[in-house]
Formats: sequence, C-alpha cells, structure tokens
Amino acid sequence: MSRYDLTDFEWRVIAPLLPNKPRGVPRVDDRRVLNGIFWVLRSGAPWRDVPERYGPYTTCYNRFRRWTIAGIWDRLMDAVTRPSGDGVTMIDGTSVRVHHLAATLRADHQDRCLGRSRGGLTTKIHAVTDGNGLPIKITITPGHADDLTAASELLDHLPVGAMLLADKAYDADWLRAKVRTKRSWANIPPKFNRKIPLVFSPWLYKKRNLIERFFSKLRCYRRIATRYDKLGVNFLAMTKLACVRLTLRHNESVA
Repeated sequence: MSRYDLTDFEWRVIAPLLPNKPRGVPRVDDRRVLNGIFWVLRSGAPWRDVPERYGPYTTCYNRFRRWTIAGIWDRLMDAVTRPSGDGVTMIDGTSVRVHHLAATLRADHQDRCLGRSRGGLTTKIHAVTDGNGLPIKITITPGHADDLTAASELLDHLPVGAMLLADKAYDADWLRAKVRTKRSWANIPPKFNRKIPLVFSPWLYKKRNLIERFFSKLRCYRRIATRYDKLGVNFLAMTKLACVRLTLRHNESVA
C-alpha cells in the first residue's frame, strides 16, 4: 500500500458520496482508481506514469475528467469541508507557477485561467478557511488578478457572526459592508491611505498565520505546487481534491 493511498477512514467518508452505477457494465473499482488519481496529485507525475497497481492510466484520467465535468469533486468538497464553529474565518490568495507545457492552449481559449506576473505565467488560488486553517471554499483566477477579484464569490458563504481575518490587500469598503450584512466583523489592517480610523486588533490578527500554513500544506501536493494542467477546470479540480485530502487527514488525526 502506497502512502498516497486512501486510508480506511478516508474511504469510509468518500465512498457514500460517489455516484451510483446501478445498470450496465460494472465500474472499475472506485477505490483503486481514486488511489491512482491521488498518486498523480501528490507526486505531480504525468498520467502515463501511473503505477500498474492502479490499473490503466487511461482509466484513472478518464474517471478524473468525467467526474470533474459531472461536479463530483465539488460535491466531495462541499460534503467534507465544514467550518469549525469557532467563529473565525480567513481569506487569502497565493500564486502558482504554470509549467510551460500547460501554456500550450490557444491564447483565446476560454478555460486557460493563466496570467502573466513578475514570476512569469501564473495562476492564483483564492481560499477561505476556518479558524483551524482548514479549507471551506476555493477558486482560481489568472495570476495577475487582484486578491479582491474572487472575494465577493468566496464570501457569499461566510458564516453569520464570524470574524473575518485578511491582510491589507482586502481593505475595501464594499468588502467590509458585505461582511456586515452577515452580522460579522472584518479584522483587516487598514491601508496607509485610509482616512477614517477603523477598529483593528493586531492580537487577533496573529491567528491569520494558519491560512498561510494551509497554502504551505497545499503546495506539498506537487500537482498544485506547479500547475501542469492545461485546463483551468482540471487544475481547480485537483486543488479541491487536495483540500478534501487535507481535511480528511486532519479529521482522522483528531478522531
């Protein structure tokens, strides 16, 4: 058994969330195929290098693509990731370098999600985590996009009465107003040019290092640390699978 394979605990959580196939030819063993997908996610290797113990690499890739299109990974993440209930929420973004082979799609392709920044071609991952640094929602944008670009979408699911921690890049009046509609408080350091004083607690702000740790753990998955996927939807799916894995590993450790 590879250290990348699903544990019995993880499989018990995931198995009931997978789609049923009551008719037709029986599907190749789901656990074996998922282990192959997670092997690619963790190792960063090409699909063609999937070890034989996981079956044909084409089966792993085709299952990954079909379930990406069907929204299965979205359903998994929605079911597994839950706010901790401690009343703390954090938002931030990080840029990921794009491998040159992932940039070979036509420039006018709608699903590239690539941007050019000082580091070259990049994709930015935006995330909302709970007070434990575990993911709640995640999305991607081209690398040159401002951190606020995805904030409105991600904060639509902000828990009522939560404290939002974010860095100075998120100091915007509309964001603070949006947070207030959830009867929540945005503890964000004000920008130097802000004229109206705002309440800010540096002591509470220290907890924000947990979302930085989350991004560090996310980069342990080599398919995330460097983007090899040509399609943005595939890279986002891989990122959500990594979020599912991180959450399950945490839950298993505290169970």
